[in-house]
Amino acid sequence: MNKILVETSARHVHVTLETLKILTGKDELGVKKMLSQPGQFASDVRLDLVGPKKTISGVSILGPVRSRNQVEISLTDARTLGLSNVPVRLSGDTDNTPGITLVGPAGSVTLENGVIVAKRHIHMTPKDAEEYGVKDRDVVKVKVTSADRSLIYDDVVIRVSEKFALAMHIDTDEANAAHLSGEVYGELIK
Repeated sequence: MNKILVETSARHVHVTLETLKILTGKDELGVKKMLSQPGQFASDVRLDLVGPKKTISGVSILGPVRSRNQVEISLTDARTLGLSNVPVRLSGDTDNTPGITLVGPAGSVTLENGVIVAKRHIHMTPKDAEEYGVKDRDVVKVKVTSADRSLIYDDVVIRVSEKFALAMHIDTDEANAAHLSGEVYGELIK
């Protein structure tokens, strides 16, 4: 009952319609692959993230478009790009965060803010939350088992919405720390 799918969320970008038009010259995103969260998809557009030190190429825009621009990277990516003080935050909490330049196939945009490292979290429906005995914004632990680097993730935030499907999201640094690959399930610990 307390097993939860653990998915690795690689670096990606969320853009507004205005930003999308500048970067791509288009007003909609093509779907490359549907994601586990209902209505969410990896688009067919790839961008370059240009930091003060280096550039990371081939970063996916996730759709659909949003009301705010947001760039989600790992702490390793932040160091590679030369960005300091990138905070660990829940999605959407982009106030007082660093900016970055996005380069697309048709143009570029320099964001004044919006770069975060996504805080590890579990998406749940209200029914899931009731079954697991948790509520929105609760903080739990999740134990994952691997062949050689099993660990317990602490400070995992519960996010509850009718729009969600049950899954935990971690970034690539966190997945690598536990040597996770393939389909992985974690055990929720309150």
